[in-house]
Order: sequence, then C-alpha cells, then structure tokens
Amino acid sequence: MYIHIHELARRTGMTVRTLRYYDSIDLLSPSSKTEGGHRLYVEEDLKKLQQIQFFKNMGYSLKEIREMLTDESWNWEHSLRNQLSYIIEEQQRLDSMASSLREMLNSLIMEQGNKQDTLEKLIQLSKPNMDRLRSYKENRFSHDELELWEKLPRMQGNDPDSLEWIALIGQLKSHMNEAPDSDKVQNVIRRMMEKQKEQFEGEDAFLDKLWDARKSAQASNELGFYPLEPELLSYMEEAYDIFMQNKSGLTHES
Repeated sequence: MYIHIHELARRTGMTVRTLRYYDSIDLLSPSSKTEGGHRLYVEEDLKKLQQIQFFKNMGYSLKEIREMLTDESWNWEHSLRNQLSYIIEEQQRLDSMASSLREMLNSLIMEQGNKQDTLEKLIQLSKPNMDRLRSYKENRFSHDELELWEKLPRMQGNDPDSLEWIALIGQLKSHMNEAPDSDKVQNVIRRMMEKQKEQFEGEDAFLDKLWDARKSAQASNELGFYPLEPELLSYMEEAYDIFMQNKSGLTHES
C-alpha cells in the first residue's frame, strides 16, 4: 500500500517541502510516483524516515545520516562516541552562554536598565585571570571562610538568594536621590540585614573582611566582585550606620 507524500508528512510531522528536499539529496527517495508526478512511499520508507528523524534529533547532519544508512562499513561505535563527545562539548558551551545571559539579565536589573553600564561592567568583570583570582582569595581568606564564600550571591546565579540580593542592591541604587534615613532606604537596608543574618549569622569577622575588600576598588577587582560605584558603597554604608544607630536606640529604650 502506497502512502501519499501529504499523508507521510502528516504522519511524521514533517513538511512536504522537507520530504521533497530529502528526495533531491538522495536521502529518502519515494518508492513510486503517480502519473501526475506525486511522490508515493511504502512502509519501509516510513521506517527509514523515522530513523532519519531519530538521528537528526541526536545532532547528526543529513550528510552523516545518509552515510550511516547506506554505508555497510560505517563504524557505529566510533560515530556514536564522537557524537556524544560533540554533544557534551556543545552542552558545556550552551551552559556557558546561559550563565553569561543570566549574568547580563541580573546586571541589567541592578543597573536599572542602563545597557551601557551593564556592558562596561560585565566586560570589566570578565578580565581577571582565574588562576590569579583563586590565588588572591586563598591568600586573603581562611579555609573556613572560603567555604562561606560559596554562599555569596552571584551575578550569574539563578537561585532565590542571589536574585533577591541583586534586586535589593538595584532598589538601593534607585533610591540614591533620597536621604539615607528615608523609610524606603531603611526598609531595603533592613531586608539586607535580615538576609545577612539568614545566611551568615555569627560570621561577623568574615563579613567585615568582605566589606573592607568591597570598598577597595583594587581588592574588588582581584576578587572578581561585580563593580559597584564608590558613591553607592558610601551611600550604603551611611544608610547601614543609621540603621544600626536606630536599632541601638530601640534596644536601649526597651
């Protein structure tokens, strides 16, 4: 029983145009044609097309698939191992691209949609030598502190903690035209302190060391920190001091 090209396309989810192209490159030729020239296929052709789709989904090129299905001497094990290696490398490349895109999206949030600042800072962030960065961290922080380091928010992170820290810094930056003791600014600082306590309670020495490094442009660069303007850091510190003074006053009143 013959299968009309339109029926074959419907059953396999392919287009008639693609089936005609497969015929033109000798990948899948019809078993027959109607008097009007319409391509007709049989069940064996359908099975072959399913094999083509299967290998195409595995990343093989049409040229490779044609050779696989026609060359009796084709080394299947060697081919599959090579394709697996290619897919793993491609996945690593895509993972790297996804990380970069996530980092850019998070940076765009922090920079209030300023594309130029986002690009400049990410380009600056990509420059440090990774070996030197690791060495600098190991010289500056103890083994236990390096374990705490892994809990720090990351610009390329997609976890709730990283995303909230990014949003909080973005909010603080958007309020810099207001006094640091304003309710909006103090609410942001309050949430920052809550986050800090949630993740690093009892680790004041580590946090002080981080803050000292963050305030130093050179140390921030050496440690691979996302670049923050000195004005923002000073504003944050002033708002933090006000928050702590208010908190201390409330404690004394209690």
